Amino acid sequence: MGASIRDTLVKEVGESEAYLDFQTRLSKVAKVDRPVLIIGERGTGKELSAKRIHYLSSRWEGPLVTVNLAALPPSLIESELFGYEKGAFTGAVQTRKGRFEEAEGGTLFLDEIGLMPLEVQEKILRVVEYGTYQRVGSSVTHEADVRIVGATNADLPQLCRDGKFKEDLLDRLSFEVLFLPPLRVRGTDILLLASYFASRMSYECSRTDIPIFTEEVEHQLLEYPWPGNVRELKNVVERAVYRTEGNVIDHVEFDPFRNPWSPLPVAENDRTGHAASQQGATPFGYDLKLLEKAHEDLDISFISRALDESSGSQKGASELLGITYDQFRGLYRKYKDRLK
Repeated sequence: MGASIRDTLVKEVGESEAYLDFQTRLSKVAKVDRPVLIIGERGTGKELSAKRIHYLSSRWEGPLVTVNLAALPPSLIESELFGYEKGAFTGAVQTRKGRFEEAEGGTLFLDEIGLMPLEVQEKILRVVEYGTYQRVGSSVTHEADVRIVGATNADLPQLCRDGKFKEDLLDRLSFEVLFLPPLRVRGTDILLLASYFASRMSYECSRTDIPIFTEEVEHQLLEYPWPGNVRELKNVVERAVYRTEGNVIDHVEFDPFRNPWSPLPVAENDRTGHAASQQGATPFGYDLKLLEKAHEDLDISFISRALDESSGSQKGASELLGITYDQFRGLYRKYKDRLK
């Protein structure tokens, strides 16, 4: 295998039972020249899995052509897939090959296949059944030697029931259906992937030390639900590495949109622009009965600002606040759920 193929395969990181079971099924079906559907949440690695299927198949020396149907207007999907003849429509100034023709002898990966218009599904069905297709604006029949791998996070059987996906096509594409496990069920794979992404980011930042996560950060990584899966984990870890001065990562930011300068909550009855004290509240907009909440919000505001100004370093934040490191860690543990 060439270097690019080895690079593709080495990116697969994980040892959990759910992950290894998925990879075993993938490797087995890769060798069978039939259509495959990959189902998975966003960020789970559907395109990477499609590449692995291609490179483990007998077609690995042929082209792998990827089409993200979500990135195309529905009206252009047919001409993108099958090509078109000169003059077939306004703007068709010359004949153009389609993605099926480009993928001849190889694999065509259709990402977000659930978004395919019904009229295009009809033509895909003909390709799967008879191995032939026609360019837009042409009556000439072309043969297709292409393996189709589709991917989606949609419920395709439900789309069929809703009349948005052809049952005949689904039957023919679902020789095998692989379900990618979400990151939240992969256990310690989270830490393996985090270390992998951290090492890569450290190298990108021209650092020689291997990044190390504190036990507290490892616990946070394992407890977080990861709605964005592996893609989100990569962003969180890489952000933490570049923000940290040394090699010990003691803080991660799960929500990059958390605004440290968000205004403190104002009393509900202060709608006129008058001073809050005129409405029976404190100058900060809190009712006098909310002393404890005001104290907590002020603590969180100061902790957040100190962490931002110290690039996420808890030790640096404690120094900025003029308290001991142990005092800061106690406050951080107390409010960590509200600091995310």
